[in-house]
Amino acid sequence: MRVSDLAIQAIRHHEGVRLKPYQDAIGLWTVGVGHLIGDGKTLPEDWNRAFTSQEVDEILRKDLGRFEAGVERLCPDGLTQPRFDALVSISFNFGLGTLQRSSIRMKHNRGDFDGAADAFLLYNKAGGKILKGLVTRRQDERALYLS
Repeated sequence: MRVSDLAIQAIRHHEGVRLKPYQDAIGLWTVGVGHLIGDGKTLPEDWNRAFTSQEVDEILRKDLGRFEAGVERLCPDGLTQPRFDALVSISFNFGLGTLQRSSIRMKHNRGDFDGAADAFLLYNKAGGKILKGLVTRRQDERALYLS
């Protein structure tokens, strides 16, 4: 499966889009929608420029390929386009390792889709604190999963 254009718009909205390379919160060089440039420690000269929205979308689409494959592998049954989109969105945000260990995955794979949707709401913290942005994102992902 491939993530839908609607889901890509939601991911861009929640993650934010930067057209010029920047150093993230831990000092790694990043561009677009959270794309790590190389090892992140240095900024290659050919990346030291402004990117177009189309270039950022192409980079994001390529980055999402790993998460699409991961969701198909980890949550193989009961995937509809909305469920797939929501699972790709959350795993892009918190990683495939977290998806693998999550109650979302366990409930989804048992066919408890309502329970899986509700479990999205549990993943709203960073550094042990509830973040409003994550609360909103998880509500949006839950609604998408159920649509």
